[in-house]
Order: sequence, then C-alpha cells, then structure tokens
Amino acid sequence: MVELLFCIALLAGVIALGMYKSPLWLWAAGLAGAAIIWGAVHGSTGLMGFLLWLFAIAFAALSIPQVRRMAVMAPVFKAVKGTLPTVSDTESQALEAGTVGFDAELFSGEPDWDKLRSIAPIVLTPEEQAFLEGPTNELCRMIDDWQVRHTEREVPEEVWDFVKKHGFLGMLISKEHGGLGFSAQAQSLIIGKIASRSPDVVTIVMVPNSLGPGELIEKYGTDEQKEHFLPRLAKGQEIPCFSLTGPTSGSDAATMRDIGIITRGEHEGKDVVGISLSWDKRYITLGPKATLVGLAFRAFDPENILGRGETLGITVAMIPADHPGVQIGRRHLPAGNAFPNGPNWGKDVFIPIDWVIGGEKMVGQGWRMLMECLAAGRAISLPSSATAGSKAMLRFTSAYARIRKQFGLPVARMEGVEEPLARMVEAAYANEAARAVTAAMVSRGERPSVLSALMKYQTTERMRRSVNDAFDIHGGRAICDGPHNYLQSAYQMVPVGITVEGANILTRTLITFAQGALRSHPYLYKEIQAAQDPDSERGLDAFETAFSGHIAHSVANATGAFFHNLTGGFFAAAPDRAYEMAPWYRQLARSARNFAFVADVTVATLGGALKRKQKLSGRLADALSELYFLACVLKRFEDDGSLSSDRDIVALCAANGLYRFEEALRGVIDNFPNTPARVLMRTIVFPLGGAYRPASDILGHRVSKLVLDAPEVRDRLTRHIFISNDPDDPTGLLEVALKKVVAAEEAEKKMERAIREGRLRRYHGIDWIGDAMAKGIVTESEGQQLREAEALIARVIAVDHFDPAAVEPHYATMGHNSRSAGNAAAE
Repeated sequence: MVELLFCIALLAGVIALGMYKSPLWLWAAGLAGAAIIWGAVHGSTGLMGFLLWLFAIAFAALSIPQVRRMAVMAPVFKAVKGTLPTVSDTESQALEAGTVGFDAELFSGEPDWDKLRSIAPIVLTPEEQAFLEGPTNELCRMIDDWQVRHTEREVPEEVWDFVKKHGFLGMLISKEHGGLGFSAQAQSLIIGKIASRSPDVVTIVMVPNSLGPGELIEKYGTDEQKEHFLPRLAKGQEIPCFSLTGPTSGSDAATMRDIGIITRGEHEGKDVVGISLSWDKRYITLGPKATLVGLAFRAFDPENILGRGETLGITVAMIPADHPGVQIGRRHLPAGNAFPNGPNWGKDVFIPIDWVIGGEKMVGQGWRMLMECLAAGRAISLPSSATAGSKAMLRFTSAYARIRKQFGLPVARMEGVEEPLARMVEAAYANEAARAVTAAMVSRGERPSVLSALMKYQTTERMRRSVNDAFDIHGGRAICDGPHNYLQSAYQMVPVGITVEGANILTRTLITFAQGALRSHPYLYKEIQAAQDPDSERGLDAFETAFSGHIAHSVANATGAFFHNLTGGFFAAAPDRAYEMAPWYRQLARSARNFAFVADVTVATLGGALKRKQKLSGRLADALSELYFLACVLKRFEDDGSLSSDRDIVALCAANGLYRFEEALRGVIDNFPNTPARVLMRTIVFPLGGAYRPASDILGHRVSKLVLDAPEVRDRLTRHIFISNDPDDPTGLLEVALKKVVAAEEAEKKMERAIREGRLRRYHGIDWIGDAMAKGIVTESEGQQLREAEALIARVIAVDHFDPAAVEPHYATMGHNSRSAGNAAAE
C-alpha cells in the first residue's frame, strides 16, 4: 500500500513538474528527493531507487549548458537536418506572408482566453451601417434571381450600373484613392447580405474586393499606378479580373507554366524594357467582362537585362484587355451559374515593364504579394457568402417547415425533420460566430493565413450540408426549378464555393494543418529555419534555443493532457466571468492540450513524410477547426450578451463540436503508422476511453423548437441577410405566410379537432372553412384568418411548371459553337 501511494505521489510530482515547464535542475532535485524518500520508506534503494537516482543524475548533468550542448543538442541537430520537413522558397513566402492569430493559442495547448476576448465584436462605422442598410438592401431588392441565372444567364446591366454607381467594386480601396475604404467586417457583412439574395450578383462584387488588381495595386503599386487605376477601379470604370489558374496549375498555383521573358521592344513608339508574355489561363471570374487583366506568370531574364540573374520568380502584371495579343471573352458555365467566368490566353504579347504591379523592383515578388493578399482575402469572401448561405437556408427552411403540413401537423414538428433543422441551426450559429471573429482579426490588420484556409473549407462544407438539409426538408418543392424556387441558386453555387480559392479537399489535407504546424507552432518553424541555416554554428545556437523550448512545451502538453483527461478537465483553465459557459471553456482547454500533444508527436515522428500522410493531416485540420469554431461560438455567446435563449444553441454546438474533435483525433491515433507513438498517444489522450458524445435528441428538439417558436431567436440566427416582406417575392411570401399561419394556429387546431371527430370534411370542392363558421367551430374572424392563411399556404407550396416549348430552345444552340479550352487557347 505504501508503494502504491508513493507511485501515485511520484506520478503527481512528474505531472506537476511537466505542466509547469520546470527547469532541469528542479527535475533533478525532485527526483533525488523522491529517491531519498523511497530509500527511507522501502529500507533499501532497489530498482525504483536506482532508476530515480539515474534520472536525477542525468537531469543534473544536462542542466549544465556545455554538457547539454555536447551530449544532446549537437547530435539531435545533426539528425534532424534530414528528418524535419524542408521548406521551399514558395512555401517559405506563403508561411511568412500571413500572421499568426488565435490558432497559435490552440497549437500551444494553453489558450489565452484574454486574447480571444480582446478581438472586437461586430462594430461598424455609421457610414458602413448606412451602406449596409441603404444601397445594399436596395441592390438586393432589385435582383431577380430567375432572370439572372436562367432567363438571361447574365448579371443584368442595370445591376452592373448600380454596383458601379454606389462604389460596391471599391469597398477595399481607400478613400484617398476614391474607394469606400470599408473595414473587413463591413465588407464581410455586405458581401454576405448580397450572397443571401443572389450568388451570381455577389460574385461580381466579391471578386474585385478580394484577391485582384485593386488590392494588389493598393498595397504594392507605384504611385503612378495608384493614381491612375484605383479611382477607375473604385468607380467601376475598369472591371478587373485576376488570372492565376491554368490547365496545369490549379490548387498548386506555384507550378504555373505561364512565362514572361525580359526583353526590349517597342511601346507607343518608344524602345523600352518590357516582357514578352505567353500564357494560358482558365476559370477566371469576371474574365469575359474584364477591361483590366491581372496576370501571374514566371519571369525569366536570359540576357540579364535587369542584372538579377535569369530566374526571377513569379511576377504579377496588369494588362488592358484590349491590348494587342490578349485573347479574352469566351465563357465557362460553372455549374450552370450566370456570373462571368472564362479563359484568357496570349502568345508573345509584349508589355512594358512599368505594367508590373509595383514596377521593375517588384519583378519576381509576385508569390509573396499573392500570399499576403490571399491570407486576408480568403478569410472574408467565401466565408462571408457561405455563412450567409447557411443563415438563408435556415431562415427559408424554418419558415417552410412551419407552414407545410403533413399528417396533420407542421413537418417541422416531426422528429425526423427536427434533426436536420437542428443541424442547420448549428451551422448558422457557428459559421456566423467564426466569420465575425475572423473578419474582426482582418479588420485590425491581421492576415491569418492558417485560419483563412480553415475558414474557407469549413464554412463552405457546413453550408453544403445546410443546402442539402434544406432540400431534404423542402422535398419536391426544392427540386422543381422556376421563378419561385429560392433554393436552386444556392444549390448550383455550392460546388463553386467548394472548389475555388483552393479546392476543399486539398485545403483540408495539404494546407491547413501542414502550414499551421509550421506557422502557428511556437517552435517548429524556428527549428526548421535553424536546420536550414547555411551557417552551422549559428544554426546550432538557434536550434538549441528552439529545441529546448520545444521539449518543455511537449512535456507540458503530454503531462497536461494526461492530467486533464484523468480529471475530466475539471481543473482546466476557464476565463473570468465565464459563468455558465465555464464548463465548455474547460473542455476546450482540455481538448487544446490533446490537440497540441498529438500535433507534436505527429510532426516529430513523421517529419517530412507528413506531406504524404494527407489523411492524418486532414483529420488534424478537422480537429483544429472544431477547436477554433468552438472558441468563436463561446465568444459570440458573450458578445451577444450571454442570452439565456442561446444557451441550448451553444450547448448543441459545443457537444457536437467536441465529439467531432475527439473522433478526428481518434482517427489520427488509430491510423498512426508508428506503433510506439500510437500507443503513447492513445494512453495520454484516452486513458479512460472517449469523453464526448454528440448532442442528445432532447437538446436537438429544444433547439429546433426554439427557432420555430421564438421569432427573436430566428431573427438573431439569421441576422445580416436580406429579408424580404414582399408577398410577391418568393422569400417574402414565406415571411408573410409564416406570420399568418402562426396567427391562425388556434383556429387551425379547432378545425383539426372537428375533422378528427367527423364534424367537418376537408376535400377539394368543399368550402370547409365556410362550413366551420356555419357550425360554430370557428368564429367569423377566425375563419377569415384561416382563409388568408390557406391562400398563402397554397402559394408557398406551389411549384413552377412550363410549356414544353418555353424550355426547349434555352439549351438548343449552347453546344453548337462550343470548343475545348485547348482549341480556344490555340486559336
């Protein structure tokens, strides 16, 4: 019994020393003390005492810097040079382009809640708020989605004229240069509101305000370029596109084959230094409408005209679309959507070197420029539109499911429908929480490269699930297209969001965790930089500092994770004044410890092979995503005023998020290729088995009931999207009908009771409402309510149908003049 108590005390001491990152001399002293106590209690040193003295002496020796450097650091430094993943120049530029945000707190295993709380809630200036409520709403009201995506298959000119007139295309351009100069938060909300009305129209607004000539010129352009182009871009006098993707370079854009040769040529009658360009690009949004083409290419200087060698690197230039040799104007049909998208190409097109964004000095700096802009832009555009899509799906579907009846009750009251409806509530709440936090980071000047990748793939995937759930609940009403189908445009646009700005399948498996481990980990990137330092002595110095910190960090996470998993996270840190959310904060802190530990073991064990273990990397990206989203959910709850009505929603998000997190880690551990590491991780992370379960059916029932019965909750869950109250608008009809149906609910119950009792019959050709009034089942005013509701319900559930002749010609000539991208590029 004494030995057992000693072992428990020893384990507790080791955990304490590890969690608090104790120095080696303290480890030595603690182990020596334990050895003395063991000898006194046991009466002899024995094996246990021997091992304790052995480790105490070893730690004491290693606490001497010279000994530690010679015995450990130098050999490890030599070994890791061949095992740590190498970082190419393009990878290095991508890593250094962005900033580190709250993701670093999660990788540390010890999140600082004050840093999370320091991120501003949603704050707009009066000018931004007025624009959101004024021109943005006006634009949404003028959009006819059916006209855009079907009748014309084009964004109408009146819409183009409106967005140009009101400066929608220059939201990110500073006021100094004629733009609106709006914050990232404002841009995000404006984009989201338009997206909730029309994915096609939001695309023409979103693209000029994301990665493209406007942002690149604003940040890197010469004074002359800024003065000439930015006012024109802000007013819509120039329509920009940005040409990055080509047939052989999609998500792997750095492998582009488009080239520019530095040479001399004639421009406007003068002999100038310029670039001879040959390129082939595709999938270029706004390309067919563009007047200004942003182009990324590899620059070479075989004659060394610039004096910087032959290979200069990726470069970005802007070229007028009507410049001789530029081929533009063909159209792709991405998933049948109407926004302009198409290829462009050119061969031996000469441009002056002044057309490089930033001028001659920025030749070869294009990849850094692109990565810096993408780190911020990817955090705004698609997450905003995907979040708005999730909220719109919830608003439309909650109304329809409350209006539509089957088996004598609203379909929303059925358990089978409650499940997807609760899932849609979770997606809307969590997506908006993460969108708001991430946009606030960008608004204060951050460029969260890891979080932007995470946000892009997570919000679009969650939106995809919400769209599918909306279709399932609407049933046949959703699949019949026509002017009154308010879901089809979202359904068509889902694959586009999933694919662009880095396909989700690759963003998840190659970018999020792989870059996060390097960029957000407190020590790993420093160790890699030290290992790649050509000066071995300087590299060893830097490596020793980083590696010492890394060892302490790893031990702290291993011991901390084990301790919190044994104690159920009861002692994990929660912020002050967390109140009823404190348990969820503690579980988030516990999970962050587990994630940091598993991430450390994964990188240390696999090294450079991690790039090939994409299933493991993808699961770790999922785990990181769940932690970030839960942190944002908890922050949103506080920012919204800790409303009691939202507690169940937060509990739903937290329970499901923690369960998905644990399953992602379980997938990593179960499939880990190194057996000792797998056993170690399973012992640390799951000492008592799994800790989390998905949200219960009862909780899902409460949440779905909340969105149906509490209008203020439904409004809060779907805030910042466009809401119509026009009964002649398909979505406005939903809002009007919902209010009438709710108002007539008591009268409807009387009718249903009478029908069940056989006192009333409800069939076509019978005025059952008139009969009910005549028999005194309902009053005259109740009967009028029922007639109004009945008429609106009939319109809500109606589907469009067409004369066959009206739908045949639409596609008849589309294929006749089509040609492959290869043929187009060759002509």
